[in-house]
Amino acid sequence: MSLYLPIMLDCSGQHCVVIGGGAVAERRVLGLLEAGAQVTVISPELTEALTGLAETSRLIWLSRHYAPGDIRGAFLVYAASNDVQVNGDVAQEARTQGIPVNVVSHAEVGSFITPAVLRRGRLTIAVSTSGAGPGAVTRIREQLEELLGEEYEPYLDFLYRMRGEIKRREPSSSVRRHLLRRLEELDVLDEMRQGTFIEWRPEVIDTWIADNREE
Repeated sequence: MSLYLPIMLDCSGQHCVVIGGGAVAERRVLGLLEAGAQVTVISPELTEALTGLAETSRLIWLSRHYAPGDIRGAFLVYAASNDVQVNGDVAQEARTQGIPVNVVSHAEVGSFITPAVLRRGRLTIAVSTSGAGPGAVTRIREQLEELLGEEYEPYLDFLYRMRGEIKRREPSSSVRRHLLRRLEELDVLDEMRQGTFIEWRPEVIDTWIADNREE
């Protein structure tokens, strides 16, 4: 069994190429666009959704089959055509050029795999079974969706805001660490889950920091 290194990759503004225009390619394109990538799709045909994205200039569409040299200079490549030979050729070119490549038809030929993803605002959870089966991945992701509700998005936004306020107001690193520990002990998440949380005003933040600076 191949062991993959989990990694969160910043694709914002990066040139990424998807070979293929079917349903699988569509999912890869949507993920790249969500991550802020600049996407080029190479395929004679596109799904309806991809066609709409091309027509609104959300992506660049090269309406033809893949040709050697198409991925030169790419940051990331998905070989997602319905032709196994083409996908293999793309993978070979990518490896020669040192470009990370995912191959949908036979993952072992590529250099990375794409996990199922659950997002809750700042929270991103990736699920992979290392090829055991997409059905298992889907079930696990659905279980996580039930466990980690929508309240995690505002909760993490709250923590992010408070962390920024603590860093801005407290020059002492030891005091900052103490305040961050106290912050994580709050039952804010439960309050948000129950719908009873009231947004902290600046004066509430001032009072909380003053009251919790010391052990």
